[in-house]
Amino acid sequence: MLTTTTPAYLPGFGGHVATEAVPGALPKGRNSPQRPAFGLYAEQVSGTAFTMPRHENRRSWLYRLRPTADHRPFAPYEGAPGLRFDKAEPLAPNRLRWDPIPEPAPGTDFVDGLTTAVFNRAPHELEGVAVHLYAANRERADRVFFSADGELLFLPQEGRLELLTELGRLEIAPGQIALVPRGIRFKLLLPDGAARGYLTENHGAPFRLPDLGPIGANGLANPRDFETPVAWFEDRDEPTEVIQKYGGRLWTTTLDHSPLDVVAWHGNLAPFRYDLATFNTIGTVSFDHPDPSIFTVLTSPSHMPGRANADFVIFPPRWMVGEDTFRPPWFHRNVMSECMGLLTGEYDAKAEGFRPGGLSVHNMMSGHGPDVDTWRKASEAELKPVKLDGTMAFMVESCWPFEVAADALGRAQSDYDLAWADFPKARLP
Repeated sequence: MLTTTTPAYLPGFGGHVATEAVPGALPKGRNSPQRPAFGLYAEQVSGTAFTMPRHENRRSWLYRLRPTADHRPFAPYEGAPGLRFDKAEPLAPNRLRWDPIPEPAPGTDFVDGLTTAVFNRAPHELEGVAVHLYAANRERADRVFFSADGELLFLPQEGRLELLTELGRLEIAPGQIALVPRGIRFKLLLPDGAARGYLTENHGAPFRLPDLGPIGANGLANPRDFETPVAWFEDRDEPTEVIQKYGGRLWTTTLDHSPLDVVAWHGNLAPFRYDLATFNTIGTVSFDHPDPSIFTVLTSPSHMPGRANADFVIFPPRWMVGEDTFRPPWFHRNVMSECMGLLTGEYDAKAEGFRPGGLSVHNMMSGHGPDVDTWRKASEAELKPVKLDGTMAFMVESCWPFEVAADALGRAQSDYDLAWADFPKARLP
């Protein structure tokens, strides 16, 4: 294995990267030379259709020790009992919330510790999004994973992760995120011995930075703060299990070598990491507060302009200064459907019941907002500038209603509706 003490990164979002782990491995002036250097194999990986507009096209050329076509047939994988796309039918239009998933049994690796919570659309439709939870306490040096169904967005809640991907190494800790593109193989290591968090799987158009409109040229997630790893590879001629997620199911085959053998690559389809603390939060300095879309980090557009297949939104530490303003999220109903998680601290719309590692779902047109205690305190508060600190919540919002995995429905909190019980009736003159 060729490695360094710490991974190296290149800054910028969506740019064209050229990187090599061995000098001379990257061809010049062409993508597929007749005889690549060192007998490497040239291979293109495409994250979009060939004929997408240039500014939306994502692809990279890889130069590797062996082609990925060199594998035996895949067979069904019998593990990962929590990774299920059997939906609960019919799903009532109720608001739902879950406590964190239990600690996994000893010896549980990332794949077997995956638990599906919610999803929408079938992966083969190339639309929709799923939210899984992961919990692991074992590394598998002989196992790699990839999803053919969608790109994977990691949100650690406890414990650091090291992602050894075909295109480089990524280290992330709670408060950071990492994205692995559709089809890119990776191995997951646990520097702290155990980890848990959320995994968003985007089946639709690749995540991109949202347009800023009247905000202007700067703000929200700035491109310079995203980091792409430089080339790295593993030269390992030992049996390696490859687990593929395809069609909502897991499949397995075994190679006689590690597939993380890309010596050089260039292109704009690549994994990246991002520190949520660098998000430039925009908010009111007068009254009311903007729609939650102002907190969008990444977006996956749908076929209808302005309506997202999936938005990844965060609610970070920020100043609250609005005058004559109800400062927590207001009561609302929404044509979009919302799945929320909590990474740390408390969420400012719920006084209790929503814990780090938990999850909630409010499907389209379900009335929701702050609970009674939050509403009362915010309605009576002295409106001086207040720093909302020590918190990080996120939301995956989608134009498609969420389905709930059959196994997950029975674990939902039975008393969630009581969060909105006992509001006093308004008093008319």
